[in-house]
Parts: sequence; C-alpha cells; structure tokens
Amino acid sequence: MCGIAGELRFDKRPSDLAAVERITQHLADRGPDACGFHSEGPLGLGHRRLKIMDLEAASGQPMVDPSLGLSMVFNGAIYNYPELRAELQTLGYAFFSEGDTEVLLKGYHAWGEALLPKLNGMFAFAIWERDSGRLFLARDRLGVKPLYLSRTGERLRFASTLPALLQGGDIAKIINPVALNHYMSFHAVVPAPHTLIAGIEKLPPATWLRVEADGRSEQKTWWTLEYGQTAEEAALSFEDWQTRTLDTLREAVAIRQRAAVDVGVLLSGGVDSSLLVGLLREAGAADNLLTFSIGFEDAGGERGDEFHYSDLIAKHYGTRHNQLRIDEKEIIEQLPAAFAAMSEPMVSHDCIAFYLLSREVAKHCKVVQSGQGADELFAGYHWYPQVDGAADPVEAYLQAFRDRDFAEYADTVQAKWVGDDHSGDFVRQQFAQPGASAAVDKALRLDSTVMLVDDPVKRVDNMTMAWGLEARTPFLDYRVAELSARIPGKFKLPDGGKHVLKEAARRVIPAEVIDRPKGYFPVPGLKHLQGATLGWVRDLLLDPSQDRGLFNPQLIDRLLSDPQGQLTPLRGSKLWQLAALNLWLTQQGL
Repeated sequence: MCGIAGELRFDKRPSDLAAVERITQHLADRGPDACGFHSEGPLGLGHRRLKIMDLEAASGQPMVDPSLGLSMVFNGAIYNYPELRAELQTLGYAFFSEGDTEVLLKGYHAWGEALLPKLNGMFAFAIWERDSGRLFLARDRLGVKPLYLSRTGERLRFASTLPALLQGGDIAKIINPVALNHYMSFHAVVPAPHTLIAGIEKLPPATWLRVEADGRSEQKTWWTLEYGQTAEEAALSFEDWQTRTLDTLREAVAIRQRAAVDVGVLLSGGVDSSLLVGLLREAGAADNLLTFSIGFEDAGGERGDEFHYSDLIAKHYGTRHNQLRIDEKEIIEQLPAAFAAMSEPMVSHDCIAFYLLSREVAKHCKVVQSGQGADELFAGYHWYPQVDGAADPVEAYLQAFRDRDFAEYADTVQAKWVGDDHSGDFVRQQFAQPGASAAVDKALRLDSTVMLVDDPVKRVDNMTMAWGLEARTPFLDYRVAELSARIPGKFKLPDGGKHVLKEAARRVIPAEVIDRPKGYFPVPGLKHLQGATLGWVRDLLLDPSQDRGLFNPQLIDRLLSDPQGQLTPLRGSKLWQLAALNLWLTQQGL
C-alpha cells in the first residue's frame, strides 16, 4: 500500500521531475516508510512506501529492472503473489526481492495485459517499457485502489489522489459541471472518468490504459461483473448457496492474512464486520486480533453509537477491543483534516468516523480488515426490493437513492451550472446495458461497480491511508463478487436483504448480531445539524469568501430556516452537502 505518481512526456522533453516530486511528497501520508524517484528521458516516477509485504530495501520503488527494460510504481497488495512467483520461476525468471511488486513487474514482462486476470488483490500501477517508450497503467476489478490522470498534448501525469496531482501545477482549477450535477444529485458519487475538477480524470475500475511514446492511447475494460447463474448452478438450493458464500468468504479472509502480523478489524457490530471477526478466528488469528469501534454523541433523538453489538462480538471472540467515543467539539476540529484527506468531496457522515477511527487503529497495527461491499453485493439496502417489484425500475431507483431530482437540482445551483440531467441519464444508461436481466440485478450491478467504488470504497481508502493504514476488504475479493452476482435475487432480498449472507453467517457468529436492526457508523450531529455544528455550517455557507457562485442564495436561506428538516431520501442533510463541498474546495485552493 503506497502512493504513486509519474509523468510521461510526448514532446521530446525530459520529464518534469520537480513536478513529480511535489506530487509525490503530497502522498507522504499514504506511504510514511520510504520515498523514491526514478527519471529516464521522458519518464519520471515517484513513490511513497508503506512497508507491508516485504520490509527490505529490495522491494523499494520505483522498481527498475534493466535486464527487462521495465520500470514501475505500484500501489496495493497482490495476495496470490507467492503462487504467481512460483509460476514465473518455472518460466525461468529469477527474483531479487521477496515481495509482490517484482511479481507484477516480471508478470507483465511474461504475459502483458493477460497478467491482470491472474491477480487477486487491490492495485493501481504504472509500468514503463524503456525500449518502446510505452506506458501501461491498470486498476483493479472493483477500484479499491485509485488512479487519477491529467492529460495534455505534451504530457500525461498520474497520481494516487486528485489533490496530489494539483501540486504539479499546469492544471486550471475549474469545476466540471457534469461532476457537480453528480455530486449534488447522486449522493456525491461521480462516476469515472469524471472528477469535480475539469482536466483531471480517474481511470475506471477494471480498466487498463496503454499510452504510446507519442501520446496515442488505447483503453480497455478487462473485467466485467456478469449476473445470472450458470446452467450447472440452476439446481442449487438455498443451503447450497449459503455454503458456497461462506466457503468463498473463508478463502477471501484467509488470503488477506498474508504478511500481516498484527491484524485489526473495523467492528461496527453489524453482520459484515462481525462475520469477519469470526472468520479471522477460524483462520487462526488468535491473541493478536484487535477490534475497533467508534461512537458519537446522540443528536435529534438518534443514538450515536452501536457499542452494545460491537462489545458483544469482542467479548464472544475475546478480541483486544478498543472503543473510541468522539464529542462534537472534536468533530468540528477534525473535519477540515478529514476533508483534506479526501481525493474527492464525499458527503457520507461515515467519513469523519473512518478518519478518526483510522487514527486510533494506526497506533496499534498497519493492517485492518473492513466489511465494505457486502450491502452492494448481497442486496443489503432498502431500495432493492422497491426496484425488484417496480413497474419502472429506473424511476424506483432514482426516487430511493438520488438526493435531488433534476428540478430540485436546478433550483439549488445558479443558472450557469444547471445543464442537463446527467445523473438521471447515467442511471438510465446503466440499466439499459446488457449483462443483467432482472431489475434488481441491474441495480446491484450499478451499485457494485459504480456507487461502491466512488463512495464506500473510496471513503475507506482515503481515510485509512491518511494514517498510513492498509485496509483489506474481503467482500471485494473478485471471487466473492462473481459468486454474489450469480446468486438469484430471491435468495438475497428476504429478511431486509442479504438473506443468504445472514443465514450463512449463523454458522459462524451469534444470532443476536444477525437479527438486530441494520446499522452503520452513525454521526447524528452531521445529520441533525444543531448547536456549534450548525453554526460552523452556517459560516461555511454565508462567508463571502466561500461564495463561488455555485448555489442559489435563496435556496441556502430556505435550508438554514429548517436545518433539521431538510433531509435526502437516504436521510442525509441537504445543508451539510453544500457545506461539505465548500469545505473541500477550500482545502484544494479553489
């Protein structure tokens, strides 16, 4: 797990190593253990290292293999690298290090882009071919590791975060109106390749990009999530699917134990994180298993913690449990730092929870497992039954998920930003694509391959890496994702969703955790704005220095007149969304 950066020039000039250094140093939190650079003609590479897989200098980056004519930087973790290493050795490759980076380098030399389907892990990497001058960039199947790009006619730059790319200069800080519409309407989910900053894009998940020495490029999606069971699976019973789900999760948890001595779990007390604790115990994690939970002050009649359930699991498995409670004062103090850690603005209240929880976890260990992805893969959200039975599934999805319809969006922003209904059009296009026939599967595919990537997954990556902490997500193992896509909806939707997963979990964890109401990391103070938090939000929106000509002033006045009553369909504060955007833009100097 690291931060990567680089530049490839197309104009016969040497790479701007000073710009690469500025970009790389902005990634220091992602890789606090070491720093390295490599420059060769038109190419410049930078790397910040978090030492996990191989602690020795031989696995340092940028990694250069003169005999193969390859140079690379890599962010992530390849869990099946020992098996791939052994396969490469049978092909005659010799290794000078013990980690996963060199396996990627030599694997690319042996197989080219055919390497990608062989990988089990999370990754974003760039490999430069010295002799052809070609640059190859790739991102993992479910976009666990990010990769941002800035292209001009003269050069391509890339980095692990958007704010880091801005440090290189040569980018006009102009807001992308398409992305603004997505941010305000689609729960801050801005689908790739868009970002909020015009001139910066993100490589989509499961995609590779090949850039020639003269700037010509080719891009391809190398993996898709196909829905529907195979002919051989048609006769499987509900119990069969439970067994397959549990067996696949066991493998995903176990393989993520590699090169991790002290292991932590972000324990909300829900089914997903509790099941991870149980499976880690099965996989042999004993006295070194740490669990971490966070809670906040109650607000608006809503409880700010779920310690009852997390304490139950910690006691049941005898973990070394750490409980963190945060008051309103600390939330306000730490929100600017949390937003500074965001590659893109996010409105989910969980962000501050993950940021502060990661701060605590990083004091104890370098690797933590988290339950992200289970709701999107196994139909855990309330809108899936609504979509499944709807006469118009697209409209049912939009009504349940979208923060604002287009008419309200047009009323919220100033006239020059209105444009078209980009979020609505995007959802309609996604539902129309082949590869999923049932309406609920279309919704699950959209959430698993788009929403999951640019909300929960990005949130965990940004907030954990802000503290040099590697987060591993077993539910995002591609084998789990592919299995979930083949499970019929009738086995997922009952019992409030995730039915097959919950019933499989009964074989491992206490029923009290499974039969509880659905929960999350709650931060009531950011939903039910009041007191000092409301004052802070009001200042962000009414301060003349924060006025960027984005929002309709009358709309802001209307929201401020009823701050507790203006909630989105997903029960988020509409007022908080506007303040959060202003805060992030300020952090980036826009």
